Amino acid sequence: MFTKVWKDINNGQIAPVYCIYGEESYFVDETVKRIKNALSTTEEVETSIFDLEESPVDLMMDEADTFPFFSERKLVIAKNASFLKAAEKGKEKIEHDLKRLENWLNHPSDFSITILIAPYEKLDERKKITKLMKEKSVMLHAETPKENDLAVWIRTEVSRFNKNIYDEAVDKLVEMVGANMLQLQTEIEKICLYLGEESYITVDIVENLVAKTLEHDAFKMLNAYLSRQNAEAVQIYHDLLRQKEEPIMLVGLLSSNIRTMNNVYYLQKKGYHPTQISKQLKIHPYRVKLMLENRNRPSEERLLKALHNLAEIDLKLKSTGGNRERLLEMFLLRAL
Repeated sequence: MFTKVWKDINNGQIAPVYCIYGEESYFVDETVKRIKNALSTTEEVETSIFDLEESPVDLMMDEADTFPFFSERKLVIAKNASFLKAAEKGKEKIEHDLKRLENWLNHPSDFSITILIAPYEKLDERKKITKLMKEKSVMLHAETPKENDLAVWIRTEVSRFNKNIYDEAVDKLVEMVGANMLQLQTEIEKICLYLGEESYITVDIVENLVAKTLEHDAFKMLNAYLSRQNAEAVQIYHDLLRQKEEPIMLVGLLSSNIRTMNNVYYLQKKGYHPTQISKQLKIHPYRVKLMLENRNRPSEERLLKALHNLAEIDLKLKSTGGNRERLLEMFLLRAL
């Protein structure tokens, strides 16, 4: 859907009202950027931004109905359109005149481009304003692409720099960065600039250039430990200590990853499809894929024993002094 809308925008076919809902900010930022590029000539686009959690929607409509001073058309952005989701009693800060908004949607200004942003997973489809918004605006759902779609998007981004990427490198990139598309875009641009005259992105290039996250390193440390590669697990641990990471935080990350891993294996035994597991546990499908394809999959008994040992370390870290770093190091050195 976004691809078609972006193509229309690039061709100058810009709708008067857009409504973007969902939690993937990349699509919001990219849509705004493309509209600005399409509207701009030599001068900056006249842009007004409203936070609908702090300001009534009337201000947005008043601005959209006011003629621009410096250009033919202007851009009005309204963030946090919370009136489109299910109401939480007692939490509404602002009263919005939705009746006026309904009338305005039927006759929006032709000299303004208005973008309403609702950064929520779901909207309340029962509300009249939501139904009308779907009917009168270009409604876009900003959600992280599924595994295959994400891989296609990565290859498309790479091709914009006239480069190619191996399938294994795509997997490694998602493993290291996760499904954060803004961060993926940044890393892809950095890698492509580094390549120079080279044409292909390899696994080694990804591993050497992509900024490692704490979550990725913790997951890698856990996998090394569960695969009985204790020396590698300890080496990763020492690298994290040099980065001033706290042992108690690392214990928490390891415990969280073990619980997630155990839940993934449990749901698979119950007959759940990987996509269903991802939705049930609210984690990205690629992370589920990595766990299910692990050839050295640990048994439930080993996972629970590791979780029990980490709980004991957590208690010691919170109640005793001494060499705190040594506690987690001894856990990583012991065979399980």
